[in-house]
Amino acid sequence: MGKSAPQVFITFSAHLQRHVAIPDQSISAATIGEAINRACEAAPAMRHYVLDDQAHVRKHVAVFIDGVLLLPRDDMQRALQDGAKVHIIQALTGG
Repeated sequence: MGKSAPQVFITFSAHLQRHVAIPDQSISAATIGEAINRACEAAPAMRHYVLDDQAHVRKHVAVFIDGVLLLPRDDMQRALQDGAKVHIIQALTGG
C-alpha cells in the first residue's frame, strides 16, 4: 500500500482575502503546488491571485513553508513534510 500524502496547514493573508475569502485549511498534499491547488478548490478565484498562467507563484505573492520563503518561486514540486505550515501572503514591492 502507498504512503499517504503529508497533512499540511495552509493559510492566506488578510490582504489576499480582501479579494477572495478562503478559509485556513488542513489538507493532504505532497508538494507545494498540490497544496496550493487543493486549497484553492475552496475558493477557485484565489488561484488567479496566487498563480500565474504557468502555474508559478506570482511576483506579488510570497509563499512561506515553515517560515522559509519558497525560492525559486516556480519550484512547485517542493516536497512538504507532515505538519508543515504554509502561509501565502501579498509580497511588498516598490522602492
